Amino acid sequence: MCGIIGYVGRKQANNILIDGLKRLEYRGYDSAGLAVLDDGTICSLKRVGKVRELEKAQEHFQHNGTIGIGHTRWATHGIVSEGNAHPHLSDGSHFAIVHNGIIENYLPIKTFLLGKNYTFYSDTDTEALANLIDYHYQKEKNLSFVEIVRKSLLHVEGTYGIAVLGKMFKEEIIVARKSSPLLIGIGDGENIIASDASAIARYTKQVVYLNDGEIASIHPDTFSVTTLYEGLVDTVYHELDWEISDVDFKGYPHYMLKEIFEQPAAIENAMRGRFTQDGSSTKFGGLPLASQELCSIERLLFCACGTAYHACLEGKYLIERYARIPVDIEHASEFRYRNAPLGRNTLVFVVSQSGETIDTLGALYEAKRKGNLVMGITNVVGSTIARATDGGIYQHAGCEMGVASTKAFTSQLTILSMLALLFGRRRDMDYATGQQYAHALRSLPERVEEVLGLSEEIRLIAERYYRMEHFLFLGRQGMYPIALEGALKLKEIAYVHAEGIPTAELKHGPIALISEGAVSIFIATQKELLEKTVSNIQEVRARGGKVVVITNDNRIEWKVISDDVIVVPEVHGGINPIISVIPLQFFAYYIGILRGYDVDRPRNLAKSVTVE
Repeated sequence: MCGIIGYVGRKQANNILIDGLKRLEYRGYDSAGLAVLDDGTICSLKRVGKVRELEKAQEHFQHNGTIGIGHTRWATHGIVSEGNAHPHLSDGSHFAIVHNGIIENYLPIKTFLLGKNYTFYSDTDTEALANLIDYHYQKEKNLSFVEIVRKSLLHVEGTYGIAVLGKMFKEEIIVARKSSPLLIGIGDGENIIASDASAIARYTKQVVYLNDGEIASIHPDTFSVTTLYEGLVDTVYHELDWEISDVDFKGYPHYMLKEIFEQPAAIENAMRGRFTQDGSSTKFGGLPLASQELCSIERLLFCACGTAYHACLEGKYLIERYARIPVDIEHASEFRYRNAPLGRNTLVFVVSQSGETIDTLGALYEAKRKGNLVMGITNVVGSTIARATDGGIYQHAGCEMGVASTKAFTSQLTILSMLALLFGRRRDMDYATGQQYAHALRSLPERVEEVLGLSEEIRLIAERYYRMEHFLFLGRQGMYPIALEGALKLKEIAYVHAEGIPTAELKHGPIALISEGAVSIFIATQKELLEKTVSNIQEVRARGGKVVVITNDNRIEWKVISDDVIVVPEVHGGINPIISVIPLQFFAYYIGILRGYDVDRPRNLAKSVTVE
């Protein structure tokens, strides 16, 4: 859950490292640091806080080295401090290392090295690896740099993505990965390594993704990749499909607001080229299943975490409603630790925006181990999930920098709605119904634009409630996952108590939370259930609770029984969840801003969870 950047070439490394760290900050922002090899000396600089603190200090960091590594940290082992920030230097400063992941056996390694008179200056697991690398160098000084690191990693248990500098190796960085992403950006007389493509999109479009168990030696003009057991690797080059503008603010004050307004384009990109010629269904070139195979599927299983889990839960409602296929949803973090039965005709989907979520990867490998086909839905071309699955669907949403997901979520919902149509047409959905559904999907970007026009209205409503500390989000059936997502967004960026509840469950316990200090947000966009929702609102009003209604039914009654009403367009049921969630994104954004928080960098969170 941290960011790595490294550079080896002909240019001064400092500024390139700082620029990369700024673009990686969404992956971790407790502290940041860099190390540059300059005239045979490793010069290190670290600061607690955001990258801007490191950038200020870097103005007085006068080193002209053309090789260096940098890191932005999300704390796991050890408190947030300069001593625990990366890079970590070995005792004697022969090596510097940046590391994502967790070295599970660091205590035995540290104990061994203490017995060899190594001194430790931090509380981290990473420093043990830095000193272990130095130990192997001192033991066999005739080894190459890559062999020193290789021998060290053979003693390591856990997960890692690492980049290592050695003062004796003037134009070489060693990188290696195990369950933590790393890629090499190929330049002209320079090469850049990073844990995320957003850090290097400014410098190159051609990248090589490292696989688990691979180690690479990086020079300015060349690189070589082998396995930890010295097997040769055939490198595969990928072209980045991100533009630099994807990681710029484009005039918006925050990435989150920018990405909320980018949703029409993200949804359009998710759908482009994926409708059948007759306009009654969808198609996905990445699903390697013939029509007969699609028809024989008896069950779907979706595995995901966080916001992606909410998208999958919504997908369950849509697919079961329109395709009549049983769908199960699993928290990916739980799936591999329980013996879940998987039938032979069960198709598994794993969903992750980054394609690197470690819990979701674990679920993927477990399902494949049991012999099931596994498909992926991800936003990042070349990510680990994209390469490990049997097929899948790219979101094409563009880079999402805000930690609280917005456009990636609605992009996932769009794809899941398209899957509902695909499977529905393979079963009992007739041609005319399929055409109506497809037409609704095609109209979605335009309808989302209408909802974006409610931004100012929602800001004014947020001003009335931003001091409140308790929020309940309530929705029936397919609006329940949207309620969960609304509550999660508010928790993530405004740090208030928020719960998502099925509306009908209110009186089965949660109604005890209703008071004058609580706000209940009802998502009432399902015509067939509106009267039931009206009754639930009356129950809240009778107990003095504040009520906000999001609805597509412009009846006068709402203004009588609620404190505020947000009216969204009435749309087809297959896209209704997407229309309904956007006001909740705005609501969370404005409350976070009004409470004075950095909504792009919420406390204790990182964009991509790559450690268990």
